[in-house]
Amino acid sequence: MGGGHDYVCDLLPNIHSGLQLPADVSEVYLVVGDYLYYHYGCDGFDDRGWGCGYRTLMTLCSWVRGQLQKSQGSSSSLRAVPSNHHIQEILVEIGDKEENFLNSKQWIGSVEVCHVLDTIYNVQCKIIHTRRGKDLCEHIDTLCDHFKTRGSPVMMGGDTDVSSKGIVGVCKGSTDNYLLVVDPHFWGEATDAAALQSSEWVKWQPLTDFNESSFYNMCLPQFTARELLDK
Repeated sequence: MGGGHDYVCDLLPNIHSGLQLPADVSEVYLVVGDYLYYHYGCDGFDDRGWGCGYRTLMTLCSWVRGQLQKSQGSSSSLRAVPSNHHIQEILVEIGDKEENFLNSKQWIGSVEVCHVLDTIYNVQCKIIHTRRGKDLCEHIDTLCDHFKTRGSPVMMGGDTDVSSKGIVGVCKGSTDNYLLVVDPHFWGEATDAAALQSSEWVKWQPLTDFNESSFYNMCLPQFTARELLDK
């Protein structure tokens, strides 16, 4: 089985831009800087049914790589966004996975995302664990602070809710709080952010819509956006 290839590909950036806010918003905090939208098959490799965590990791890598490029002034020395196969190789090399993980269709979650970001880009991450989806509200202030002070996108995964998600914003409303979800499960050629928005591949999802019985882990890269450092 193949696994795509490492490269900086021609993908849509910042697919949340222009998305309308929920009606009752009082506070909103968004990703700072640019990311690319990685999704099923975007590099010609078919990973439907198992690759969502890999694709969300790639989206996070694209953001980190862009920030490092701003700091260094060049991308020539930066490692490319890794392919599915390269991600598996890294996890085996560092001892997180056994050899039979290579060329498999095994999922990855927030912990593996932390390992890969640290290995490739020397970016450490913080894990937030929520035992039940209905307790996500307890972490809303932490997420607000993260986007306000760090600005980096977040990876979210669960157990009953097994679908990986990218989180690129958070907002508080009078009746509910919301996460800005970038869904990597899109299959096809993504050429229009507005179409992705109308089909809800990126959307403001109220916390009450998350699976209340699923646990959730969130991986928060501890890397501050260059735009915030320059303020």
